[in-house]
Amino acid sequence: MTQLIGVDLGGTAIKLGRFDPQGELLAELQLATPRPAMPGAVTLAIAEAIGQLDPDGLAPVVGIGLPGPTDRHNRIARLAINLEGWQDVPLADWLEPRLNRRVTLANDANAALVGEAWRGAAQDCRDAILLTLGTGVGGGILLGGELFVGHGGAAGELGLIGVEPDGAPCNSGNSGSLETRCSIRGLARLSPLEPAELCRLAEAGDPAALAVWATYGRWLGIGLSSLLYVLTPEVVLIGGGLGAASAHFLPAVRAELEQRVLAVSREGLELRRCALGNGAGRLGAAKLALDRLVLEPAGS
Repeated sequence: MTQLIGVDLGGTAIKLGRFDPQGELLAELQLATPRPAMPGAVTLAIAEAIGQLDPDGLAPVVGIGLPGPTDRHNRIARLAINLEGWQDVPLADWLEPRLNRRVTLANDANAALVGEAWRGAAQDCRDAILLTLGTGVGGGILLGGELFVGHGGAAGELGLIGVEPDGAPCNSGNSGSLETRCSIRGLARLSPLEPAELCRLAEAGDPAALAVWATYGRWLGIGLSSLLYVLTPEVVLIGGGLGAASAHFLPAVRAELEQRVLAVSREGLELRRCALGNGAGRLGAAKLALDRLVLEPAGS
């Protein structure tokens, strides 16, 4: 039985899982992302972690989700906006000889969306958007049951769309992007309190905390309104660390969408919190390894 390894490379942690072909988790491992997160140091850390997770080589294929776009062949990390020194890094080529396993890459939000479509909150959907709200704002698009990545592999950077023409600078080079308003840094512009404390206060009915989440939700709704007009998905999934606060900001998101988006463009739309939490990315990366490196060659 072919096993699979999925890796979710983040700015603070690298999360790994070993799975069976049905997506059942067999073993897991998490380690801190090296500081600074230079490509060479991260490559070595991933290789060592995979060796620990699967010392007997039971999983011959590896999928890796990373915070940025890949090339159309899913082998080169084109850019990782929130990791230092990442531009056109041939990560698959570096890892394969070290691991003696085949490797495929994906944008981390795309991987999370694949995981949610496989065993999570989007199992019943063929057209979906996922937004990951955390250190940055990532995005993934599922159209007709397939990931949409564009002709060069870099489509779906939903957090980098503009929502505020004269807004704060974004690491992408844009100004006033959705990420500048709806990332953890964007939330900090609304309140000096940590997200967990804002949640606690909102749950207790604190008016100031509820107002912060309402403003946050309004900005998220502004960004989503443009995406809905273009993509008209069945469902929008909300994930990432800030997704845990969705009960506090989704009412404001819904109100903004009802005001800004024609009924026909949001007909039947559902806003859902991701079901798999922080495990979606590594699961989806493993599923992409299964699809690209096991099933596709066998069926060709």
